[in-house]
Amino acid sequence: MSAITPLRDEGLQQRLDAAMAQVNRVLLGKPRQVKLAFTCLIAGGHLLLEDVPGVGKTTLAHALAASFALDFQRVQFTSDLLPSDIIGVSVYERETGQFRFHPGPIFTGLLLADEINRASPKTQSALLEAMAEHQVTVDGQTHLLAQPFFVVATQNPLDLNGTFPLPDSQLDRFMLRLSLDYPDAAAERALLTGSDRRDLLAQLTPQLDGAALLALYRQAQTITASAALLDYLQALLAASRRHAEVRVGLSPRAGLALLSAARAWALLSGRTHVLPEDIQALFVPLAAHRLLSTRGASGDTLARQLLAEVAVD
Repeated sequence: MSAITPLRDEGLQQRLDAAMAQVNRVLLGKPRQVKLAFTCLIAGGHLLLEDVPGVGKTTLAHALAASFALDFQRVQFTSDLLPSDIIGVSVYERETGQFRFHPGPIFTGLLLADEINRASPKTQSALLEAMAEHQVTVDGQTHLLAQPFFVVATQNPLDLNGTFPLPDSQLDRFMLRLSLDYPDAAAERALLTGSDRRDLLAQLTPQLDGAALLALYRQAQTITASAALLDYLQALLAASRRHAEVRVGLSPRAGLALLSAARAWALLSGRTHVLPEDIQALFVPLAAHRLLSTRGASGDTLARQLLAEVAVD
């Protein structure tokens, strides 16, 4: 990691703004998605990018790692990928007569799990302990991961060939799920006439580092959430659990993630307190992939229904 040390909050904020600006120069026409991605990292969460191939999911992951000077590893998930290909493996050494653990690519700052739903559920589950506890256990031995540690996973729509649905427990580990969608006409023209994305990624410079990212996380946790704001958040959680079309409502862990993300969103917006609008901006990308329908409705539809039904007092 680059030795960038934030000296004061003002300097940290300037570097944060510069990091967001350079990611937006690479991922054209997606300022909201970029802000959501930064929110996820500052809140200490993992990010799931779901969309058709070729819209910039992998580019966003590379740009985030470069802007935060995070060690970066990419794993292409395939049907024959094994858990040991991600976590690592213990190998017997004849010279010492002992097993030695050889770390896998998960031992990094930002792991890009590319096309995660092309791997089997067994391989997908290899990420569960790492994403929840920032450690992995191999042959009874626990190995701590780097701090900070993030998983950015890309996922193809399930109607494409060769995909496996992510287990509910795996989906719950992702704080936010985003869709980049196709660029608008102006952004697409700029893509067609501009520099190659690989050249732009090579030109990115670190604006922050892991220590600064941890400092931003601690700063975000000091953002004020009033009692009225917590009442609104709890009302959304309760509504998800009693809604007639929701089979499985939002868990307390989802509520904690929503509060943490809202604080990070407020920090990025230059405020020292959370507003109901922050909760509303984050609710669909945070809740939709956690909501299971009784009648086949999409999670996005259910999340928007909950927002419409729960009033802000």
